[in-house]
Amino acid sequence: MAYVISDECIACGACQAECPVEAISEGDGKFAIDPDLCTDCGSCAEVCAVEAIQPE
Repeated sequence: MAYVISDECIACGACQAECPVEAISEGDGKFAIDPDLCTDCGSCAEVCAVEAIQPE
């Protein structure tokens, strides 16, 4: 189960830097997680300042 980033994302980039498999990229006004690359480790959710990242 991949993680997803909600519209609460403030595009700070903390999650992208934390992702060990580079599954996170900057999207249109927020970041997005590629579900095919996500390994469900949760590292991104742990560093999200606004709790915008949750399991799908």
